[in-house]
Amino acid sequence: MAGTAPWAIEEGRPPAELLLTGAPARLERHRMRHGDILFAAIERSRDHLRPWMPWADQDRAATDAYLARAQASWDAGTDFGYTLVDPVTSAALGACGLIARVGPGALEIGYWLVPSATGRGVMTAAVRALVIVAFALPGVDRVEIHCDEANVRSAAVPGRLGFRLDRVVDDTPEAPGETGRSMVWVLEGPPPDAQ
Repeated sequence: MAGTAPWAIEEGRPPAELLLTGAPARLERHRMRHGDILFAAIERSRDHLRPWMPWADQDRAATDAYLARAQASWDAGTDFGYTLVDPVTSAALGACGLIARVGPGALEIGYWLVPSATGRGVMTAAVRALVIVAFALPGVDRVEIHCDEANVRSAAVPGRLGFRLDRVVDDTPEAPGETGRSMVWVLEGPPPDAQ
């Protein structure tokens, strides 16, 4: 992981927009205005998402409800969700975010990407930025990524960024491709080059 936080943390929240280094994309805080592009990304990615995401067949109303919850969580300072946007076309390439569901002092990073954006370093760049931001937030000293052990592409991201596989836990499969065994990847920090 290289670089320090080039973004200001204000009032315990990350910046609303993050420009990514090394990838043709930017992260924009989830807002209702992203409804059209996010739903279009979901629609064109359903077959790709269905094995791993239980919400892959959601309709537009569910996408809008998700964005409303994401805005409220951001305002409350608990979760920080982003739409991943192509800076040239303004199309959504996926979504990612920092989620406060893994205990005190920790945030989980969740993510998904449209198939046409995979294999180009986009998600690696997005997760790298989220790690730097997470460790710049007050009280955060651990970042986790959870994914099913069969989801090889998702597991490659933490592996590239210096996370260690902490454990594999049994859980209940929620999507058809899941085995019921989740890998828990951990990065404790902040990393030396992000201080």
